[in-house]
Formats: sequence, C-alpha cells, structure tokens
Amino acid sequence: MKPIIGIAANERPMIEEAEHWLSYTPKNFVTHIQQAQGIPLLLPMGVVEDAATYISKIDKLLLAGGHDVSPDHYGEDPHPLIQGIHPDRDVFELALIKEAVAQNKPILGICRGMQLLNVAFGGSLYQDLSLIDHPTIKHVQLPTFFQFPTHRVEIKEDSRLAALLGTTYHVNSFHHQAVKTVADDFNVTATAPDGVVEAIESTAYGAPILGIQWHPELAAHKLPSEQSIFDFFVQEF
Repeated sequence: MKPIIGIAANERPMIEEAEHWLSYTPKNFVTHIQQAQGIPLLLPMGVVEDAATYISKIDKLLLAGGHDVSPDHYGEDPHPLIQGIHPDRDVFELALIKEAVAQNKPILGICRGMQLLNVAFGGSLYQDLSLIDHPTIKHVQLPTFFQFPTHRVEIKEDSRLAALLGTTYHVNSFHHQAVKTVADDFNVTATAPDGVVEAIESTAYGAPILGIQWHPELAAHKLPSEQSIFDFFVQEF
C-alpha cells in the first residue's frame, strides 16, 4: 500500500471579488508526492471538529506555504509590514497539527508550514525580515526562477536533513517572515548565513516533525536532491 499524504489545502476566490471559491494546493506537491510513490490527498478547510477524521484517513501530514500566520497566535499585534493572513486557515491547520500529534502521524511543514509548526508548539515569528538585526541575504529571490538555488544553508551534522542533504546545501528562497523564538522541544537544524532559521526538527511528540523554510516543490523537477526530500518524507519519515 502506498502511503497516503494529506496536504492541507489553501483556498482563494476563483475570480477576484467573486463568491466562487477554490480549494487547492500547488500541483507541484501532488506531482512530487506521486513521484515518491505516495498518494496525495487534499484536506480542504473545514470545521475544527472534523480535524480528527481528516487525520485518521492519512498516514502523514504536509503543510504548504501561503498566507502569513496571524501574530495573534503568538501574542503580538500585526506589524505594518505583515501581509495577507487567513484566520480560518490558521485555526484549521493548527487543529490538524494537534490531531496529527495525537494520532502519531509524521508532519512536514514547508515555508509557512514550518512557521506554523513553530507557532503551534509555542514559538514566535519575525513578522517581516526587516525586523531582524542584520539580514544580509535576499530571502525573496524574485525575479530569479525558483528552480535555481540562490543561497547557502548550513545543516547540523546530527540531523535528519544532514543525512539526506549533507551539512552545506544551497536552496531557493521565497519568504518575508521567519522563525524568531524557537518552540520548546524543537531543534534548529539549518540556518542561512545571516542566521535566519531554515529548518527545525522534533522527535519529542512521538512521530517525527520536520519544517523547512525553502521550497523543494519548486525545484524538485530539476534537482534530484529536492525530490529526495519528498522521497524521504513519503517512504522513510
């Protein structure tokens, strides 16, 4: 049986200002989970009470990118540089995380997904990278295409990521927020040269939890090492 990978879906109006909404995930996630011999299953936003049923239907949970996490979840007011939030998405995905832990299901968070994991377990975020003392890396690499890595990360030697990618790796980058206070029971396992957190891991909650700040789904078609992240998550994590 192939592992069933639940992808927490985003939503948006089909046409701006319209009442016709779509539940979706970028097809890149679907494609690269399938290539890793997994079955992708979208989990559309619903009521918190349904989170346990959603999680019971899957083997592992993937949290994708998108909206900023509302600072209300880590006790701050919104900074002027915060971008779009989706409070309903935050609440539902936090419920999925809680249920995945309760049901001992592994979790992978990518970009916003990593940030939400950190917040879910008591950490906080920089609402904008300009609030970091000495940012020296361009963390939004546009107009450079995302299939091209643009900066280095250093990975801790004893981490899952190091076993997969080595201790020095190059990643793409598309985020304006970052982990600030790291959640209890999580270890920072990768950082950018300017100190921005690029990966967190935990084994304190039963099944493993991994968060990465970059976007392997946007580079895996070109870089086998990025596909290996999905292979590892689907088959071994």
